[in-house]
Amino acid sequence: MDIVPVTKNEAHAEPVPSAWRQTFVQMVDALRERNTQLRGLAHVEPVDDATAGIIARQIEDYGGIIARLPEQTWDTSVSQWQGTYWEVLVDLFTVEDGLSDLVLHVMVEEDGNAFSFKPHLVYVP
Repeated sequence: MDIVPVTKNEAHAEPVPSAWRQTFVQMVDALRERNTQLRGLAHVEPVDDATAGIIARQIEDYGGIIARLPEQTWDTSVSQWQGTYWEVLVDLFTVEDGLSDLVLHVMVEEDGNAFSFKPHLVYVP
């Protein structure tokens, strides 16, 4: 597996950096466990009750069971530098159908020598 570096390219989307992928795996695992607030994850800002409710409804309305992120997720998921943060769309999979139309939308900010993850929504773009 190639290492994908963190880059700041405003011109076009890039693959999700390798350094962030485990955090996204943990976020999706939390969603699978119905932790739609994404509480208790290192470097992840939990979402408020209203947003957690929207995330839960989006997943329920879509149907199917969210699957663990397979390696192929990184073939289509993207990040793009927005001047002060990265906007990231992680493609989600379901147990029943594999690749779904759902994405996990997250803003990533630099936080000293680390990164902070601010989940926005799960939705069909």
